[in-house]
Amino acid sequence: MSSPVRFRMSRSALIPVLVLALCILPTAAVTWWTLLLLLVPVAVACWVLRSGTDVGDDGVTARAVLGSRTVRWTELAGIRIGERGDLWLVTTAATEVRLPVVRARDLPALAAASGGRLEIPALPQ
Repeated sequence: MSSPVRFRMSRSALIPVLVLALCILPTAAVTWWTLLLLLVPVAVACWVLRSGTDVGDDGVTARAVLGSRTVRWTELAGIRIGERGDLWLVTTAATEVRLPVVRARDLPALAAASGGRLEIPALPQ
């Protein structure tokens, strides 16, 4: 069993989060309840670090900040490309699961990670 291929947001996305935290810090230091403002950059950092897509032997897992959803290979009917290049898994139950972080430009890497289980659909013109 091979380890899953992970598609994640670049860690350089944490730099603006750090800048945001530094900008919020003077306001947050005014009183005790304004310290809650620091939860905003913490939440954004959690989103950057957690969200992504894992492709493994058992299927494709879409990870969000507070949960994840795995679509097994036997449940997968295909892939839909959204209007902005985002990817959606279409299941045999006619539901769709958005793949975070993965875009249409990542289709060759996604197909390679699937081990031949996914075909690359034609890109819209």
